[in-house]
Amino acid sequence: MAISRLSFACRHGFHYSPSPFHCFQKVRKSHISINVYISQVNLDLFFVDGFCFIVFLQVRFSSVAAIETLFDQDNVIKDKNQNLGDPKALEWKKWSSKELGISNSTISRPTKKVLDGLKKNGYEVYLVGGCVRDLILKRTPKDFDIITSAELKEVVRAFPQCLIVGKRFPICHVHIGDTIVEVSSFSTTGPKFRVDLSNGISPPIDCDEKDYVRWKNCLRRDLTINGLMFDPYKRIVYDYVGGLEDIKKAKVRTVIPASTSFQEDCARILRAVRIAARLGFRFTRETAHFIKNLSRSLLRLDNQRIMMEMNYMLAYGSAEASLRILWKFGLLELLLPFQAAYFVRDGFKRRDKRSNMLLVILLF
Repeated sequence: MAISRLSFACRHGFHYSPSPFHCFQKVRKSHISINVYISQVNLDLFFVDGFCFIVFLQVRFSSVAAIETLFDQDNVIKDKNQNLGDPKALEWKKWSSKELGISNSTISRPTKKVLDGLKKNGYEVYLVGGCVRDLILKRTPKDFDIITSAELKEVVRAFPQCLIVGKRFPICHVHIGDTIVEVSSFSTTGPKFRVDLSNGISPPIDCDEKDYVRWKNCLRRDLTINGLMFDPYKRIVYDYVGGLEDIKKAKVRTVIPASTSFQEDCARILRAVRIAARLGFRFTRETAHFIKNLSRSLLRLDNQRIMMEMNYMLAYGSAEASLRILWKFGLLELLLPFQAAYFVRDGFKRRDKRSNMLLVILLF
């Protein structure tokens, strides 16, 4: 699903009462990039498969005050002592991949080449993140992420077509044919992450040095269901954060307390929405509470990051479910305010189960 963008600004006196046809206007060209700056309110337009979306990037909230008054407060958690994102109460487990129904034959051929190449050189290798979750759910992963005990420079030496990319969180892009396999290293992810023992997070009981390294890396993950590690050679899945239990319960939960997680990286809010929409999962009460209460932090994200996250969110057949979740938690008016205005005018409630023309369009 390709997205193109159009950025412009509006005058302060700008008034617009969108009809659904203005919210989504069919365009012939799928790639448009124009920048026009008129005033202080910055909008961003982008096109998803020919349909036009409008995103506020730097907004004076008085312009959407009427929408904000509809913000639903009924879902706010009053029990502040409930801390569901705290992994201190969880016992770590390891599972046979056969028991979970994972077969190595489901791993893509380019990924196997990278795994085998690193393993033959004596390094520990694991599949991590969403690909392990998808394998457990019997879904085809869109990509496979590898983490290894090798240094990134050692990964580069192991493969002729390999580049180190990224400054803040460097990883390797290993080119196998026309496929890029992402490889991260324990050595580059570990030192930059400090476990805050003041939060009550302590290492798992009865773990050896390798378990400690794996556990420490899993704490860096955004969600518990993304915090699983799979060793395809020992055929073991390691679960240090209760990810498998949350998969069974179809729950989206942050690894560390949600308030801390979303303040560290507010883009995790959008990733949580995307995954919940795509998998049909529900948020835990704590996660839902802080998605709503910390929604304004999304305005700190730069334009490119918002575009990337929205691109992922509206792709893979989950656009309609994503829009419903964004509306339910008061995020839609921050990201797609013209679409939110249509929902308001249509009398669409936050928890409305009905459909409307805007949602129907997203099904095609």
